[in-house]
Amino acid sequence: MTTESKAARPTLPASPPLTERQEARRRRILHTSAKLASRGGFDAVQMREVAESSGVALGTLYRYFPSKVHLLVATMQDQLQHMHETLRKRPPSEQDPGARVAQTLMRAFRALQREPHLADAMVRALTFADRSVSPEVDTVSRLTTAIILDAMAPPVAHHHPSQEPAHPAVSPTPEQLSAVRVIEHTWHSALITWLSGRASIAQVKIDIETVCRLIGLTAPGASGGSGASGDSGAPSASGASGTPSTSDAPSASDAPGVPGAER
Repeated sequence: MTTESKAARPTLPASPPLTERQEARRRRILHTSAKLASRGGFDAVQMREVAESSGVALGTLYRYFPSKVHLLVATMQDQLQHMHETLRKRPPSEQDPGARVAQTLMRAFRALQREPHLADAMVRALTFADRSVSPEVDTVSRLTTAIILDAMAPPVAHHHPSQEPAHPAVSPTPEQLSAVRVIEHTWHSALITWLSGRASIAQVKIDIETVCRLIGLTAPGASGGSGASGDSGAPSASGASGTPSTSDAPSASDAPGVPGAER
């Protein structure tokens, strides 16, 4: 599923806003979920213990989150939102847009090193997510896309942290949006291989920096961008089509959140 196709989806009716008390209860539940996952990973998050530690009835917990997978995917959303706020306050400093995105994603990976059990729990929840969790998984994907698009924006284009999230000064081309999708796929794949011990942080850094060069290659006027004949040998992000949508199976664009970000 491309970034564009996700944006074109019909908008579902919005849920009634939570009251202040309900929001505080939801915050407690998410905090407990993250704390338990940080201690022992996916298996340590048991719904009965989450309810007891959060001070809510088990039935109430299930009204907020129908399953442990729903709960941990919501935890991803929460972690991503915190990360986005941190990055807006301390945006990447590189001048090249691809380098800014790489810097942003590597800050996220360094944060993940501090909470590997939580990271593993969130990735496993994403892997186990079925159609019933698609709206939540799509929210995770949209947040990840927003973080990358913000990182692509020139430093002067970033808004004050109290304002709405910044957007690139120049709208990304369709090819750049496709590149963002490929970056998200690589992010997720690199995270999985790192968590499983099959890749070092150094290798992850090489992979992330390499794929982020697609942003420059797909920029307007670039040899690998729109209208290129393809004989330059530059990789085309638009060639990575045919990936499953989040309604069928988790895609690599559905990157899990992280517990903060580090420069």
